[in-house]
This record gives sequence, structure tokens and C-alpha cells, in this order.
Amino acid sequence: MLAATDVGLSLSTLPTVLNVFLLNHRDIEFHSCLTQMFFIHTFSSMESAILLAMAFDRFIAIRNPLHYTVILTPPRIVGMGLAAVVRGVILMAPLPILLKRLPFCKDVILSHCYCYHPDVMKLACGPVKVNIIYGLSLVLCSFGVDSVFIVVSYILILKTVLGIASEGGQLKALNTCVSHIFTVFIFYVPLIVLALIHRFGKFASPLLHVTMANLFLFLTPVLNPLVYSLKTKQIRSAVHKVFKVRSNILK
Repeated sequence: MLAATDVGLSLSTLPTVLNVFLLNHRDIEFHSCLTQMFFIHTFSSMESAILLAMAFDRFIAIRNPLHYTVILTPPRIVGMGLAAVVRGVILMAPLPILLKRLPFCKDVILSHCYCYHPDVMKLACGPVKVNIIYGLSLVLCSFGVDSVFIVVSYILILKTVLGIASEGGQLKALNTCVSHIFTVFIFYVPLIVLALIHRFGKFASPLLHVTMANLFLFLTPVLNPLVYSLKTKQIRSAVHKVFKVRSNILK
């Protein structure tokens, strides 16, 4: 589910990213911009929900490993995935609707390489107070709630791990969480920094805006496959063999 969300997020931005970086075209048709914005924010909300589900998965695996397959059955896992999709669609659907009611005095010209709600909202000529309030509510109700429950999950995980008698058992249990912790870090840190820049960084360098926007969009889909691949023993062994063969050839 995490991989599918990353692919969806990347595909949502592909048209404008190619236009900006290959053709240097920064104009975009208004309705196309709203559509892209909806999918970007929906997939971002879905990824946040899936990261929360993965934290719950790690908690069950460490706290109650003997009942793991009984608690996290395939239907329940599918249900969590569907809940992430439904929540993302319901929460993000009003964003383009609220923007569409506003008057825009000029063409939509991207300051990022994709349509981002705070960025598009600044181009409107009418009052945007409702958009600001709803956008803040979205952040708190989706990303804010998810991040709080992820932290709570890891507090409970840490409490369980400290209850394990052997140091080797503690390290083995924590090692199963390393990939997820890193994924949470690379997803939430750029998101938080980007939100703060849009809210308070009016005098910040445009380069900082663009850099954080690109990190938020591209860092997670690029690094997630690497993180989870390198944690898989069979893949690590295959990569090691490839480098070993190449080194022998060079010798």
C-alpha cells in the first residue's frame, strides 16, 4: 500500500514536473491545476494514514507476536487501506471546490513544479479566510492526528521493548522498526518545514520554498524503496554479489 501511494503521488505530479524541468513551461490550466492538487493532497493524506497503520502493525508484532496473524488478518489490512483512501478523498474533496469559487486575476503560474494548495490560494484575488481555516483543519485532522498516534504507538513499543529481559531481544525488536521510523522521518519533516515556510516564511528565499517543496514530493517515493529493499536479507545478498562480481572484474 505504501508503494502504491508513492507511485500515485509521483504520477500525479509527472505532467507539470516534466513541463517545468524539460520545457521550462510554468503555466497550467486552472482546472488541471485543481485536479492535480486534489490528487497530491489525497495521496499525501493516504500515505500519512498508511504510516499510522504501519506503526500499529509494528506495535502488534512486538507487543503480541503470537496473536499477530489473528489480529491483523488480510480483511482487516484491506479495511485499513480502504479507510485511508476514503478519508483522503473525503477530506481533500472540498479543497478544489473552495478554490473554484474564488476569483483569479491572472493565470495560474507555478512557483513550485506542481500545484500545492497554499501556493494556488495566494493567487486568488478574493477573500481566502475560509480556505485558510479549512486547510489548517485538514492538517490537524489528518497529519496532526496521525503523527500523534504514531508517537503514542512508539511510546508503547518502547515500553514493551524495555520489558524484554535480554539486550539482544531488545535490539532485535527495535531493528524491526528502523525502516518505518526512517520513513516517518523523511515524510513528516519536509511536510512540517514546508507548512511552516508557507505560513511564516514570507521573506524566506524562493530557493528555500522550491527546495523544500521538491523534498516533500520526491524524497519519500525515492528513498522508501531503498530503505525497505536494503532491510530485506535476500536483496542485500543480491546487491552484495553484484558489487563483489564487479570488483573482481575490475581487479
